[in-house]
Amino acid sequence: MVFNGKQISILIVDDHPMVREGMRSMLQSPEIEVIGEASSGAEAIRLVERQQPDVILMDIRMPDMDGIEALRAIKEARLNSQVIMVTTYQNTTYLLRSLAAGASGFVLKDISRQKLLETIRAVAAGISRVDRTFLQRVLQDLSQPESGPASRASDLVEPLTPREMDVLRLLVEGLTNQAIAHTLGLKTGTVKGYMQTIFEKLNATDRTQAAVKALRMGLVQ
Repeated sequence: MVFNGKQISILIVDDHPMVREGMRSMLQSPEIEVIGEASSGAEAIRLVERQQPDVILMDIRMPDMDGIEALRAIKEARLNSQVIMVTTYQNTTYLLRSLAAGASGFVLKDISRQKLLETIRAVAAGISRVDRTFLQRVLQDLSQPESGPASRASDLVEPLTPREMDVLRLLVEGLTNQAIAHTLGLKTGTVKGYMQTIFEKLNATDRTQAAVKALRMGLVQ
């Protein structure tokens, strides 16, 4: 399997040579081409600008510039590479900060080879992926009742329309605006409009918060 008729190009970013070597070994596959390695966030940004990989496997805790800072810089520079954050730490803050900064994936370093390849394929195709076991733990951490006025779907001042619910379900599944538009037969700009309305109705500031609130309130399963 190849992505858009070519191999998926990968940049591995981790400050430990042994980890990079292990990832390179895991990624040996006809569909994958590892085109570079970096040992810091700053070095990663330079390589991304030069090599433009399809997907970046980015460690979070690194010297010089950590992975989340590098991710933010890559997104602000409007570079097209998709970023999967890779970490040893089951840290709720890391997950939420990564998703808020624009990560397309979040996996733990004990991930199996099969799951890692599946995550890379999905992210390369525009579908976000987060380690499901860790996500469940995060949602449990966030499961205390809402302090705001709306903690259940019935509490919403203005309910979501059927089309807004369609968009919200796909948002929770991790699809990008472009992927949602393709799935629902809409224009990307139309999806952005729905997103803004959903954020307002849920009193959410971003996609991550909207997804968490939707799950908390029982709007989606």
